[in-house]
Amino acid sequence: MKLLRYGEIGLEKPGILDSSGQLRDLSSVIPDVNSAALSDSSLERLQQLKLETLPVVTGKPRVGACVTGVGKFICIGLNYRQHAIETGASIPSEPILFLKATSSIGGANDDIIIPRESVKTDWEVELGVVIGKAAKYVSKTSALEYVAGYCVINDLSEREYQLERGGQWDKGKGCDTFGPIGPYLVTRDEIPDVQALKLWLEVDGQRYQDSSTADMIFGVAEIVSYLSQFFTLHPGDVISTGTPQGVGLGMKPPRYLKAGQVMRLGIDGLGEQTQLAVSDA
Repeated sequence: MKLLRYGEIGLEKPGILDSSGQLRDLSSVIPDVNSAALSDSSLERLQQLKLETLPVVTGKPRVGACVTGVGKFICIGLNYRQHAIETGASIPSEPILFLKATSSIGGANDDIIIPRESVKTDWEVELGVVIGKAAKYVSKTSALEYVAGYCVINDLSEREYQLERGGQWDKGKGCDTFGPIGPYLVTRDEIPDVQALKLWLEVDGQRYQDSSTADMIFGVAEIVSYLSQFFTLHPGDVISTGTPQGVGLGMKPPRYLKAGQVMRLGIDGLGEQTQLAVSDA
């Protein structure tokens, strides 16, 4: 299934794509795509729906973040071998963790606001993992059973804030609009091998990132299991699993986003995002 949320900011409604790609309204079935909707029993109920009986959504409504009520927005740094190499970093022996502010979350095609005085705003296409049930001390072999589904994330980063202004990475990662999620959440049953997905990103039509989740240092199952050793993962928590090579920081010389540029990014089976970069006036 492909679940999504559509409508103006703060007024989103739950939706689902039918087999022809038509958006159908789910408001009569679930109140929103939230933690309760992501349980195994809820997803099983949605699987049984006759989608042709649900109202068709007409026009081209805004698509919001594919899940709401996110408690934790957890990110993994330097998790692709070639990305670690391009930045001159050592291959980590354990996953590198940081958090993005949940206030950074936005829709897949919402504008990206470059912070005032920023000169090093960067792009990062990433595979997102949405947790479906509470996970604590779970094994690697059972970890994927706790995943509701997957989505596309652009883990935008302000590199000066992240790397040159002291403290932790978070200040360069959690700026407003720096966490578009979606367009939809694809339930795990539709992804037979999460470690064999192509992911890519373009700026103004030029492809900078073009890789596969096969290049991950720590796979999704290992990440979920690892995180669950430190804190409970709750339904609706989102994990952004790292970015491949091709970020602006890794280029010689580095290249960063400017107002007016357009990013387009996607992952096999999970859809695409398109974002216009704008200045924070």
